[in-house]
Parts: sequence; structure tokens; C-alpha cells
Amino acid sequence: MVQKGFSDILAAAAVNLDPYEDLYKHFHAHPELSLQEKATSEKIADHLSKLGAYEIHTNIGGYGLVGVLQNGPGKTILLRADMDALPVKEATGLPYASTVTMVDAEGIEKPVMHACGHDMHITCLLAAAEVLARTQDAWSGTLIVLFQPNEERGGGAQAMVDDGLYSKIPMPDYVFGQHVMRMRAGAVGSRPGTIMAAADSMKITLFGRGGHGSMPHQTVDPVLLAAHVVVRLQDIVSREVDPSDLAVLTVGSLQAGQTENVIADQAEIGVDFRTVKLETRQKIIASIRRIVEAECVASGSPKPPVFTPTRRFPPTWNDQQVALQLAASFKDHFDDFDGDTPRTNVSEDFSTLGTSQGLPCSFWFIGGIDQELWDKAERGESSKEEIAGNHSARFAPVIQPTLQTGVDALCVAALTFLRK
Repeated sequence: MVQKGFSDILAAAAVNLDPYEDLYKHFHAHPELSLQEKATSEKIADHLSKLGAYEIHTNIGGYGLVGVLQNGPGKTILLRADMDALPVKEATGLPYASTVTMVDAEGIEKPVMHACGHDMHITCLLAAAEVLARTQDAWSGTLIVLFQPNEERGGGAQAMVDDGLYSKIPMPDYVFGQHVMRMRAGAVGSRPGTIMAAADSMKITLFGRGGHGSMPHQTVDPVLLAAHVVVRLQDIVSREVDPSDLAVLTVGSLQAGQTENVIADQAEIGVDFRTVKLETRQKIIASIRRIVEAECVASGSPKPPVFTPTRRFPPTWNDQQVALQLAASFKDHFDDFDGDTPRTNVSEDFSTLGTSQGLPCSFWFIGGIDQELWDKAERGESSKEEIAGNHSARFAPVIQPTLQTGVDALCVAALTFLRK
């Protein structure tokens, strides 16, 4: 008997995606901030329960939830989607645009938007869960669909692991995930090895001695100190990191003072940096400390600076053998697949679900940009820089073919290791 190809299996179990398009619009219009994904989690659990095939586990590591479908002997595959949104005021003009506001962890009311595509990730995985439940005669093994909270703050994957995730569900053999990106809709891209950089964020508190703006000689001005620090930090990547290496450092915030004629007592800067190599990360951390401490001494700061780490994302590393196997499957199914997609400095905590247990992972990208818009930019008829990407207030993946591509990619990945 000739073995069915992935495309044949998926065609035979095709799901009407119209209800999923409506579901996507619901998630997009009802985003929730990290650690507050209660309604999103409940909506997902309700949908999974209606499929009737999954054993559901909720409230893992916060609002994380998992569906498990056991279908005979074989490998165990985990497919993951993230759920949280960002404190961004939406500017897409879509009829289903978010008007939601929420109070954040610091008690401040913020506008909320799915500006990173997690609404698409949820919808793709729910649809894939239905497709794979329909095709149980074509595969054997165990399928895990995992919906993770708090990706944007980098803590959700670890929180689920720490809350006993792998004591509640079967241990997977492989852990897979995907992300909608600023690429042509319908495209899929992956690569062996590092595909996404590690990311670290920290707050640095600088101490001065406040006073009247008319008498700066009696003060130590933390604003001037912070300005020197910000400028000097820009030298780290350009002058201390090997140009052939991949690294970036950004000062994303600087806060000091309340009014024009008062010199403040302290300033706080927020720093984010991305690296691929562990030794480069260590070099950047050491360089930040060296520069900040030296500038504090130079300014006569009355107290040493305080460094407070706020986020840590591991590098996303694709297992060589697994990535190559998936690449062969993706190339066979998709017309537009790049098996050597460029590494990105965007970061994810996805791999913690695997690396914390020594499990092989693989992660890929799907495009979400309107094909005509992308093609015009490729032809030079418009500027590609003007196409909004992830975390922009204007980020709006086209629903199709993005949704179909994401569903197919998840199903093909699972079937690569589960197909009979």
C-alpha cells in the first residue's frame, strides 16, 4: 500500500476555517496582558472540550492549559502556542480592532493589543487540534497541544514547568512551535541551530543628589549621569563585540525627575540586549557594569548603582536532525519554504519547555503580510520599511492565507513523527 503524503492526509480531513476566522477576530478584539489571560484560557478550554478528543488540564503556571490526545503507541509530540498580548494602543483601523484597556502589574491602566500575533498562534493551534483529531486513522502516538501564558515577559514557559507540567502530562519526545512574522503570507521559514537570539532586560538605578535647578554646583545631577551612560552603552556592540557575531543593545527607557527646575535624586534606565553566544552575553553584562560604575564614579554619585534584571529569554535553538526532518516535510508540502531563513534578534521563551527537560525542540516562522503589499515592496514600488512588523500598533496579519499556513505547518510537523 502506498503511504499517503501529508498534503493528501490534510486534504482528506479539511476543516472549514470560517468559524476559526471568526474565532481569530474574537481573540484579536479581546486581548489580555501577561499573567491576566483568564478569559482567553477559558475560551480555549471551552473550544477544546467541544472537540471531544482531548483530556484537558488547566491553570498550569498561571492560566496555562494543555490538551492531550492519546492515540495508540508511538512518539509524543507537543505543539505550543502563546496567549498574552501587549500594552499597545491599536492603530490598525480594523473592524475587529481592540479597544480593550487593562490594569497592569504596576496598577496602571493600559491599552491592550495583540501586536505580536499570539491571537493567530492560538487560532492556528486550535484548528490544528481539530484536524489532527479527525485524522487519527493516519497516525499513532500522543499529541499534546499547549497554550502558554506570559510569553511577553519571558516567564510563562518556566512557570508551567515549575508548576509540574510534566507530572500532569506525558513527557514529549519533541517540542514544536511557530511564530507569525513580518514575512510574505503563505511563506514558512526555519533553520537548524539558533533561529532566535537570547534576550536580557534590566533596570539600572543611578543615584544623584537633588536640589534646585539654579544651583547645580550643590548637586550631583542624575540626568546628566544617565545621559553619559546611555551614550557610552552604544559603544558596546559597535566597539566590543566581534562584527561577525550577532548582538544588539537598546536603551528603551530613561526616567528622572518630575519638573523642569528641580534636579532629581535618582534616574532609572531600562536596557535590553540580544545575543546568540553565551560568551557574548557575558561580555555585554560585564561591559554594562563597567561603564555604569565608571560613569557613577566620574560623576561623584553618592551611592553605587543598582542593577535589577527584569527579563531573561533563552536562545531558541533548533535541534539539527529534527529541523532537517521538518524541513524535508515542509518543502514537500509548501510552495514557499525557506530552510535557511535568517536568524533574528527577536526572542522567545518557547525552548524552555524542551531544554528544561533535555528535549529536542524546533521552531519556525510563518508569514503574515499581505502578499500584494509584500510583492510591491519587493519590486521597489513601495518601501518594505513601512510594512508594520511585530510589536507595532499597526501590526495586522492578513487572516488568509496566514491561518491556513499556520494550521498546515503544525499538522505537518506532528505528522512527520506520528504518521503510521
